[in-house]
Amino acid sequence: MERTVSQVARLAGVSVRTLRHYDAIGLLPPGHVASNGYRYYGRAELLRLQRILLLRELDVPLPAIGRILAEQDDEIAALRDHREQLVQERQRLDAVIGSVDRTLQGLSGDESVGDEEFFAGLSTKRSELQEDLTERFGPGVGASFEAAVRATDGWGREDYERMADEGRRLLLRLGAARARGVLPDSPEALKLMQLHYQGVYDLWQADATGYYNLGGVLLDNADQRALIASVDPELPPWLSAAVQAYAIRKLGYSSH
Repeated sequence: MERTVSQVARLAGVSVRTLRHYDAIGLLPPGHVASNGYRYYGRAELLRLQRILLLRELDVPLPAIGRILAEQDDEIAALRDHREQLVQERQRLDAVIGSVDRTLQGLSGDESVGDEEFFAGLSTKRSELQEDLTERFGPGVGASFEAAVRATDGWGREDYERMADEGRRLLLRLGAARARGVLPDSPEALKLMQLHYQGVYDLWQADATGYYNLGGVLLDNADQRALIASVDPELPPWLSAAVQAYAIRKLGYSSH
Protein backbone atom coordinates (compact mmCIF):
# COMPACT_ATOMS: atom_id res chain seq x y z
CA MET A 1 0.00 0.00 0.00
CA GLU A 2 1.31 3.40 -0.96
CA ARG A 3 0.60 6.61 0.94
CA THR A 4 0.76 10.27 0.00
CA VAL A 5 3.15 12.66 1.72
CA SER A 6 0.34 14.08 3.87
CA GLN A 7 -0.77 10.60 4.94
CA VAL A 8 2.79 9.65 5.90
CA ALA A 9 3.20 12.91 7.79
CA ARG A 10 0.09 12.20 9.88
CA LEU A 11 1.10 8.58 10.43
CA ALA A 12 4.64 9.42 11.56
CA GLY A 13 3.80 12.60 13.47
CA VAL A 14 6.04 14.84 11.39
CA SER A 15 5.32 17.75 9.09
CA VAL A 16 4.94 17.59 5.33
CA ARG A 17 7.71 20.17 5.19
CA THR A 18 10.04 17.79 7.03
CA LEU A 19 9.35 14.98 4.56
CA ARG A 20 9.96 17.31 1.64
CA HIS A 21 13.23 18.40 3.21
CA TYR A 22 14.31 14.78 3.67
CA ASP A 23 13.52 14.23 -0.01
CA ALA A 24 15.42 17.36 -1.08
CA ILE A 25 18.61 16.26 0.71
CA GLY A 26 18.36 12.71 -0.55
CA LEU A 27 17.68 11.19 2.85
CA LEU A 28 14.17 9.88 2.13
CA PRO A 29 13.11 9.97 -1.53
CA PRO A 30 9.52 8.84 -2.18
CA GLY A 31 8.89 5.45 -3.76
CA HIS A 32 7.77 7.25 -6.87
CA VAL A 33 6.46 10.62 -8.01
CA ALA A 34 3.31 10.69 -10.13
CA SER A 35 2.98 12.78 -13.27
CA ASN A 36 0.98 15.33 -11.27
CA GLY A 37 3.94 15.77 -8.87
CA TYR A 38 2.39 13.84 -5.96
CA ARG A 39 4.87 11.87 -3.86
CA TYR A 40 4.01 8.32 -2.85
CA TYR A 41 5.67 6.25 -0.13
CA GLY A 42 5.64 2.48 0.22
CA ARG A 43 6.65 0.07 2.99
CA ALA A 44 10.38 0.45 2.30
CA GLU A 45 10.18 4.23 2.65
CA LEU A 46 8.16 3.95 5.88
CA LEU A 47 10.75 1.61 7.40
CA ARG A 48 13.51 4.00 6.38
CA LEU A 49 11.59 6.90 7.92
CA GLN A 50 11.24 4.93 11.15
CA ARG A 51 15.01 4.47 11.28
CA ILE A 52 15.57 8.17 10.56
CA LEU A 53 13.23 9.22 13.36
CA LEU A 54 14.87 6.80 15.80
CA LEU A 55 18.26 8.31 15.03
CA ARG A 56 16.87 11.83 15.33
CA GLU A 57 15.65 10.89 18.82
CA LEU A 58 19.29 10.16 19.61
CA ASP A 59 20.24 13.64 18.32
CA VAL A 60 22.19 12.20 15.39
CA PRO A 61 22.69 14.94 12.74
CA LEU A 62 21.01 14.42 9.37
CA PRO A 63 24.28 14.03 7.39
CA ALA A 64 25.41 11.33 9.83
CA ILE A 65 22.04 9.58 9.52
CA GLY A 66 22.51 9.42 5.76
CA ARG A 67 25.90 7.76 6.19
CA ILE A 68 24.57 5.31 8.77
CA LEU A 69 21.67 4.25 6.59
CA ALA A 70 23.95 3.87 3.57
CA GLU A 71 26.16 1.48 5.54
CA GLN A 72 23.31 -0.59 7.03
CA ASP A 73 21.26 -2.65 4.60
CA ASP A 74 20.00 -5.18 7.15
CA GLU A 75 16.83 -3.62 8.62
CA ILE A 76 16.59 -6.00 11.57
CA ALA A 77 20.24 -5.53 12.53
CA ALA A 78 19.89 -1.77 12.17
CA LEU A 79 16.83 -1.64 14.40
CA ARG A 80 18.57 -3.79 17.00
CA ASP A 81 21.47 -1.34 16.96
CA HIS A 82 19.05 1.56 17.41
CA ARG A 83 17.32 -0.23 20.28
CA GLU A 84 20.64 -0.78 22.03
CA GLN A 85 21.48 2.90 21.63
CA LEU A 86 18.12 3.85 23.12
CA VAL A 87 18.68 1.53 26.09
CA GLN A 88 22.10 3.07 26.69
CA GLU A 89 20.62 6.57 26.46
CA ARG A 90 17.89 5.61 28.94
CA GLN A 91 20.50 4.30 31.35
CA ARG A 92 22.54 7.50 30.97
CA LEU A 93 19.49 9.67 31.61
CA ASP A 94 18.52 7.57 34.64
CA ALA A 95 22.02 8.16 36.03
CA VAL A 96 21.77 11.89 35.31
CA ILE A 97 18.36 12.12 37.00
CA GLY A 98 19.70 10.25 40.02
CA SER A 99 22.67 12.60 40.23
CA VAL A 100 20.45 15.67 39.99
CA ASP A 101 18.06 14.29 42.62
CA ARG A 102 20.94 13.70 45.03
CA THR A 103 22.29 17.18 44.41
CA LEU A 104 18.86 18.74 44.94
CA GLN A 105 18.51 16.82 48.18
CA GLY A 106 21.88 18.09 49.35
CA LEU A 107 21.31 21.68 48.26
CA SER A 108 17.89 21.76 49.91
CA GLY A 109 19.38 20.83 53.26
CA ASP A 110 18.48 17.14 53.25
CA GLU A 111 20.62 15.80 56.08
CA SER A 112 20.34 12.26 54.70
CA VAL A 113 23.02 13.27 52.19
CA GLY A 114 26.30 13.35 54.08
CA ASP A 115 28.89 16.07 53.51
CA GLU A 116 31.32 13.61 51.92
CA GLU A 117 28.70 12.42 49.42
CA PHE A 118 27.55 16.00 48.82
CA PHE A 119 31.00 17.29 47.89
CA ALA A 120 31.83 14.14 45.92
CA GLY A 121 28.71 14.67 43.83
CA LEU A 122 29.51 18.34 43.41
CA SER A 123 33.02 17.54 42.21
CA THR A 124 31.74 14.96 39.73
CA LYS A 125 29.17 17.33 38.28
CA ARG A 126 31.77 20.10 37.96
CA SER A 127 34.12 17.79 36.09
CA GLU A 128 31.37 16.67 33.74
CA LEU A 129 30.35 20.27 33.04
CA GLN A 130 33.96 21.32 32.42
CA GLU A 131 34.40 18.45 29.96
CA ASP A 132 31.20 19.49 28.19
CA LEU A 133 32.31 23.13 27.96
CA THR A 134 35.76 22.16 26.69
CA GLU A 135 34.29 19.86 24.05
CA ARG A 136 31.82 22.51 22.90
CA PHE A 137 33.93 25.66 22.97
CA GLY A 138 37.56 24.63 23.29
CA PRO A 139 40.14 24.43 26.11
CA GLY A 140 40.04 28.18 26.76
CA VAL A 141 36.47 28.04 28.03
CA GLY A 142 37.21 24.91 30.06
CA ALA A 143 40.15 26.68 31.70
CA SER A 144 37.96 29.72 32.41
CA PHE A 145 35.41 27.49 34.11
CA GLU A 146 38.18 25.93 36.23
CA ALA A 147 39.22 29.43 37.32
CA ALA A 148 35.61 30.13 38.29
CA VAL A 149 35.53 26.96 40.39
CA ARG A 150 38.61 28.17 42.28
CA ALA A 151 36.61 31.27 43.27
CA THR A 152 34.58 29.03 45.56
CA ASP A 153 37.62 27.50 47.29
CA GLY A 154 36.94 27.44 50.98
CA TRP A 155 33.18 27.39 50.63
CA GLY A 156 31.32 25.14 53.02
CA ARG A 157 28.09 23.30 52.48
CA GLU A 158 26.05 26.19 53.87
CA ASP A 159 27.57 28.52 51.25
CA TYR A 160 26.51 26.23 48.41
CA GLU A 161 23.06 25.80 49.91
CA ARG A 162 22.67 29.58 50.16
CA MET A 163 23.77 30.00 46.54
CA ALA A 164 21.38 27.24 45.41
CA ASP A 165 18.52 28.82 47.37
CA GLU A 166 19.13 32.20 45.74
CA GLY A 167 19.35 30.57 42.32
CA ARG A 168 16.13 28.65 42.86
CA ARG A 169 14.27 31.80 43.92
CA LEU A 170 15.41 33.53 40.74
CA LEU A 171 14.37 30.53 38.62
CA LEU A 172 10.93 30.67 40.25
CA ARG A 173 10.64 34.35 39.28
CA LEU A 174 11.74 33.55 35.74
CA GLY A 175 9.30 30.65 35.55
CA ALA A 176 6.47 32.89 36.74
CA ALA A 177 7.35 35.46 34.07
CA ARG A 178 7.36 32.77 31.40
CA ALA A 179 3.98 31.48 32.58
CA ARG A 180 2.55 35.01 32.28
CA GLY A 181 3.62 35.09 28.64
CA VAL A 182 6.63 37.36 29.06
CA LEU A 183 8.87 36.99 26.01
CA PRO A 184 12.55 36.09 26.57
CA ASP A 185 13.76 39.27 24.84
CA SER A 186 11.23 41.66 26.40
CA PRO A 187 12.28 44.52 28.70
CA GLU A 188 10.82 42.70 31.72
CA ALA A 189 12.75 39.53 30.93
CA LEU A 190 15.98 41.45 30.32
CA LYS A 191 15.62 43.17 33.69
CA LEU A 192 15.32 39.79 35.39
CA MET A 193 18.23 38.44 33.35
CA GLN A 194 20.42 41.20 34.75
CA LEU A 195 20.10 39.40 38.08
CA HIS A 196 20.93 36.10 36.41
CA TYR A 197 23.99 37.53 34.69
CA GLN A 198 25.21 39.13 37.90
CA GLY A 199 24.89 35.81 39.70
CA VAL A 200 26.91 34.12 36.99
CA TYR A 201 29.48 36.92 36.90
CA ASP A 202 30.08 36.74 40.65
CA LEU A 203 31.57 33.29 40.06
CA TRP A 204 32.65 33.44 36.44
CA GLN A 205 33.58 36.72 34.74
CA ALA A 206 31.79 35.73 31.55
CA ASP A 207 32.11 38.08 28.60
CA ALA A 208 29.38 38.50 25.97
CA THR A 209 30.46 35.41 24.03
CA GLY A 210 30.79 33.26 27.13
CA TYR A 211 27.36 34.25 28.43
CA TYR A 212 25.76 33.74 25.01
CA ASN A 213 27.28 30.25 24.81
CA LEU A 214 25.94 29.53 28.29
CA GLY A 215 22.46 29.82 26.81
CA GLY A 216 23.14 26.78 24.65
CA VAL A 217 24.64 24.85 27.56
CA LEU A 218 21.57 25.42 29.74
CA LEU A 219 19.43 23.86 27.04
CA ASP A 220 21.68 21.09 25.73
CA ASN A 221 23.53 19.91 28.85
CA ALA A 222 21.35 17.21 30.45
CA ASP A 223 22.31 18.07 34.05
CA GLN A 224 21.76 21.80 33.65
CA ARG A 225 18.48 21.34 31.81
CA ALA A 226 17.16 18.88 34.42
CA LEU A 227 18.07 21.25 37.25
CA ILE A 228 16.16 24.12 35.63
CA ALA A 229 13.25 21.88 34.65
CA SER A 230 12.90 20.78 38.28
CA VAL A 231 11.59 24.30 38.95
CA ASP A 232 9.57 24.66 35.75
CA PRO A 233 9.54 21.95 33.04
CA GLU A 234 8.97 24.57 30.33
CA LEU A 235 11.64 26.98 31.56
CA PRO A 236 14.85 25.59 29.94
CA PRO A 237 14.18 26.79 26.35
CA TRP A 238 12.81 30.12 27.61
CA LEU A 239 15.83 30.71 29.84
CA SER A 240 18.24 29.69 27.08
CA ALA A 241 16.65 32.25 24.75
CA ALA A 242 16.64 34.91 27.50
CA VAL A 243 20.36 34.39 28.23
CA GLN A 244 21.21 34.80 24.56
CA ALA A 245 18.92 37.81 24.21
CA TYR A 246 20.65 39.48 27.18
CA ALA A 247 24.07 38.74 25.69
CA ILE A 248 23.00 40.40 22.43
CA ARG A 249 20.96 43.33 23.77
CA LYS A 250 22.93 44.24 26.89
CA LEU A 251 26.43 42.81 26.47
CA GLY A 252 26.87 43.53 22.77
CA TYR A 253 27.34 39.97 21.58
CA SER A 254 27.55 39.54 17.81
CA SER A 255 28.22 36.38 15.84
CA HIS A 256 29.88 38.39 13.07
